[in-house]
Amino acid sequence: MTAPSPRRWLRDARRAIARLPSLRMGRVPDAPALPVRDPWPGDSGRGARLLRGELEFGGGVRALRPGAWNEASGSALLDASAHDFTWLRDLRALGTDAARLRARALVAEWIASPPGAALARRPDVVGARITAWLGHYDFFAATADDTFRQKLMSRLVSDARGLSAALPTEELDARALTALKGLIAAAVALPEHAGFLTRALRFLPQEITRQVLPDGCHAERSPAAQLAALQDLTEIRTLLQAAQTQPPPSLTGAIERMAPALRVMRHGDGGLALFNGSREESSSLIEIALAQAGRAGRGPLALTDGGFQRLQAGRSVLIVDCGAPPPQGVDRSAHAGTLSMELSVGRDRMIVNCGAVPGGSLEWRDATRATAAHSTLVIADVSSSELRPDGLGRRPGLVEAQRQEANGAHWLEASHDGWKKLFGAVHRRRLYLAESGEDVRGEDVVEAPTPQPFTLRFHLHPDVNASLQQDGEAVLLRLRSGGGWRLRADGARMSLDESIYLGGHEPRRSEQVVLTGFADGPQQVKWAISKVG
Repeated sequence: MTAPSPRRWLRDARRAIARLPSLRMGRVPDAPALPVRDPWPGDSGRGARLLRGELEFGGGVRALRPGAWNEASGSALLDASAHDFTWLRDLRALGTDAARLRARALVAEWIASPPGAALARRPDVVGARITAWLGHYDFFAATADDTFRQKLMSRLVSDARGLSAALPTEELDARALTALKGLIAAAVALPEHAGFLTRALRFLPQEITRQVLPDGCHAERSPAAQLAALQDLTEIRTLLQAAQTQPPPSLTGAIERMAPALRVMRHGDGGLALFNGSREESSSLIEIALAQAGRAGRGPLALTDGGFQRLQAGRSVLIVDCGAPPPQGVDRSAHAGTLSMELSVGRDRMIVNCGAVPGGSLEWRDATRATAAHSTLVIADVSSSELRPDGLGRRPGLVEAQRQEANGAHWLEASHDGWKKLFGAVHRRRLYLAESGEDVRGEDVVEAPTPQPFTLRFHLHPDVNASLQQDGEAVLLRLRSGGGWRLRADGARMSLDESIYLGGHEPRRSEQVVLTGFADGPQQVKWAISKVG
């Protein structure tokens, strides 16, 4: 049995000491000294489901009613979301007395019999729970009896002590920011515990440096993680201002870089591009996050450190993942989607990736993480990165991209070596977007010592109506707004197959254009998507 590292041993010791009754208890305040506000809108539809005993999160659903705390759903993320109480904002959005009483009853039962699941005590879950309880205190606790409020405040102090002892967290990704946010929220509401703020500020700058790349992209290279981290950092800034504490320069700089980077990852409908575990998310939520950040103006055309390229002309937006997968420790949600692309025209999404079900089963998560679920090339039905439950194994070691612009037109050339060890193969993708935005051309090449079987996929948004022409050499695409486009290809057999779209609120049937390379044929496909009419 491997001995724990000194760092982990010290952290476990601090946690044990924090749980000792003689140290944990002491004077517990009657109420938060300063109000903590949740700045993000809830969803009344999800609130109504909570009244029926169902928690919906990340494409999954689990029971959430009195007596169901220890029920496992098969999704660690979904179960963690039950214990972090962020869903209180959905009950608040519903706004009824029944919603208020349900919130109070669930909090009371959780405090009376804390679930035994280890994830309920994970630092990010504790941090989110502290922030949610304080952020919605006036909704579910202010009018409760003294006994309930005393138990709530006692649990808040206890959780904050344990969270302080658990820092720095073992989680290396955006979850660490959520943990720090919770401890800072506790420091604002419980100013007599000055040590909470001191300890959080000790670790915040180094966490920001590790997680936010120089170009403002989050280290997970996920639009969803980008949004969540920006939300956490803007909340932390607001909390520090409430505590009359000067935010560290690294926090201010990170927010100023992350907001423009988030704009790179948005389509014309205001939602997020679907890379590395992301879903569309609410465009209004994204606007609120950008407003909170206070960074106006357009985003850059490329994130050189994060690896995302944005080609924009006319009404068309082409977003391409040209970066190496995130490193170990921040790759738990990473997809094998290197060089995948998404194309939107105005508010209509045309070419998409399948999306993600972060709250779904392991089987569904693996299916959406595979290269075949992305609009890019696949060799021999093998993903460009090896999928593991906790991240990625084999992965591209060298991902390169170069872009040029002239007279409003864009050229992008990118490559990766994800199949180098298996097949000695390199995938090269060349893209062109005309000044009008109405002509997109591409070339996908497999460079290998021997011909390899390959497939090129273009997943279509479910609102796109597709029809394969009789000669089998083109597909007509009709967008929701009525605009017509044609996808043509040379060097591969074209077919129209079923697909699924998981980027929105519910799974939707969709289609995909599949280009299959000919056996022993050229390892090259040329294609074009152009507006018709």
